Amino acid sequence: MVYIARVADSELANRLGRSGAVLVEGAKGCGKTEMATRAAASWVRVDTDPDVPALMEIDPSRILDGAVPRLIDEWQWQPDLWNHIRRAVDDRKAAGQFILTGSSTPEASVRRHSGAGRFSVMRLRPMSLWELGLSTGEVSWQAIREGGSAAAAVGALGVDEWAEVIAAGGWPAMARRGAAEAREYVLDYLDLLAEADMSAADQVRRDPVRVRRLLASIGRNTATTATIATLTADTAGSDSRISRDTVSAYLAALNRLMIAEDLPAWTTALRDSATLRKAPKRHLVDPSLAAGAMGATPAKLSREPKTLGNLFESLVIRDLRVYCAAARGELFHHRDSAGREIDAIVAYPDGWVACEVKLGAGAVEAAAQNLKAVVSKIDTQTVGPPDALVIVTGTGPGYRRRDGVHVIPASALKP
Repeated sequence: MVYIARVADSELANRLGRSGAVLVEGAKGCGKTEMATRAAASWVRVDTDPDVPALMEIDPSRILDGAVPRLIDEWQWQPDLWNHIRRAVDDRKAAGQFILTGSSTPEASVRRHSGAGRFSVMRLRPMSLWELGLSTGEVSWQAIREGGSAAAAVGALGVDEWAEVIAAGGWPAMARRGAAEAREYVLDYLDLLAEADMSAADQVRRDPVRVRRLLASIGRNTATTATIATLTADTAGSDSRISRDTVSAYLAALNRLMIAEDLPAWTTALRDSATLRKAPKRHLVDPSLAAGAMGATPAKLSREPKTLGNLFESLVIRDLRVYCAAARGELFHHRDSAGREIDAIVAYPDGWVACEVKLGAGAVEAAAQNLKAVVSKIDTQTVGPPDALVIVTGTGPGYRRRDGVHVIPASALKP
């Protein structure tokens, strides 16, 4: 299979150049092993190599022997490897020794102990539109931050096409397959998640029926600040009872598997007395999982514009996370008690961008007015003025409005 270049390829190379070991985390199926194998000179598959358990008992250092960078794939199956790798990095005193990949996170006390200064951690996500070949790349997100042009042709994807793209998702294994086959892949992925992965995350038995109900609830509430109470009611259904604590534990397992990836609230100060809301917006790592969990086919999504709009917002959040990672951009949402909100704040160490997401070009004017009004209430004396105000759309052309707001089709964006 021909390798499809990833935005994160250069990030991995840069981290290897400055750190003794790089930990690449991400949900199953997002392409960690394939990307890491291309950067590695040798490798060991911790989850499948029959020699690994015996070597852990006899001499764990032998697992680390090999040409560098050495890939330790699915390292979390043997959490004690963390300390052996840490010691090897200390002893060798050289960058680029190891790449670790993992699709679930062990307890933080096991994984992070004494890793500072030795390990660099990066997150890989499913493929963006740019990586999938569904974006023309006419507009660079980084260039927009620096005052560049948003000019782009009219987006080539209409509502029906966006429904297909969302349902298929950004899974590398399906990147060159048909949309129908990709949807079947997503359904199989959800089945395995419910039947096996959720229980394997921390060796606690999870009820597959409740897992499916919870995933469907997150799907229906994608890009909203749905509360634990709402998710609990949905997960319980009409024939069972479940506590909030149990649902919270299920959500924690989804986070450890890197399936749930909520958008936290941005807590910068406001100029007025309105209270900031701190509830996160609900997202799964790829909108296809939300669509699949709801049983939403492309045809159904096309007939439900509100649901499609929320999933489109989730797709844009996924892509922005991919595009901004190398520059250490972190995504948040912003909402206060007066109802003023911004879909995405991309916060960098040296600036920030405010972004609204609208599937239809007809919503641009209202979105631009909202952006300007909300930003005017933010205490820019504390955080500085925004680098840019952006509206990402599903349809229409790319351009810069007279008021300075950038309008960019998602199908024209690249890093």
